[in-house]
Amino acid sequence: MSRTYEELEAEAAGVSVEGWDFSWLEGRATEQRPSWGYQRAMGERMARATAALDIQTGGGEVLAGIAKLPPLVVATESWPPNIARATKRLHPRGVVVVADADEPPLPFADEAFDLVVSRHPVTTWWSDIARVLQPGGTYFSQQVGPASVFELVEYFLGPQPDAVRRKRHPDDARAQAEAAGLQVVDLRLESLRTEFLDVGAVIYFLRKVIWMVPGFTVEHHRPRLRELHERIQRDGPFVATTTRFLIEARKPR
Repeated sequence: MSRTYEELEAEAAGVSVEGWDFSWLEGRATEQRPSWGYQRAMGERMARATAALDIQTGGGEVLAGIAKLPPLVVATESWPPNIARATKRLHPRGVVVVADADEPPLPFADEAFDLVVSRHPVTTWWSDIARVLQPGGTYFSQQVGPASVFELVEYFLGPQPDAVRRKRHPDDARAQAEAAGLQVVDLRLESLRTEFLDVGAVIYFLRKVIWMVPGFTVEHHRPRLRELHERIQRDGPFVATTTRFLIEARKPR
């Protein structure tokens, strides 16, 4: 039998959304992964580095999965629950976790790292990244692209203007990196299929990724959530397009 809206809401509204682990969505949502395999590619670069910085590490999930870390690795994070999770996860690997407000300047000296990485940063402070990179050093990042999951965003917020839909465009990232004195050596954008199999997955996702629908609460959005539940029951999964881009930039020697 199909689960009721009330059952799905109660379950999704009560689960913890701390950390950056989306395993709760297994069996409830699917997301196509980019072809470049960011964690594997990041691991290859980590194996060759001597001093690395992971900016906005979340709960340290991606960094913890790297097989071979450099002799010196530092991770930054701003959200207190994530800081605690990252510390517990990464300290046994010898990684120092630094509480940082995610605003410049980074709390590190000039030319401190030969590799800086970041998966899905909220903001990329290009000039400060260039400052902490050693000459010849690399910034390697997978980022959320323009109009990502906007089918879901616009379901709740209505049509968004072109200026909003274009935010986080990789062409802008290239221009900002080059303005900071970095050379972009790789830039790729992919559009990927995402499916939400029940309304509980939507509730969990919007509670966790709070900037998608600013001010989202179950109470305020319950009428639209009920309508979405009925739509999924009738028509099948809610399908959205996720965009991701990979950028690799190098500081000239």
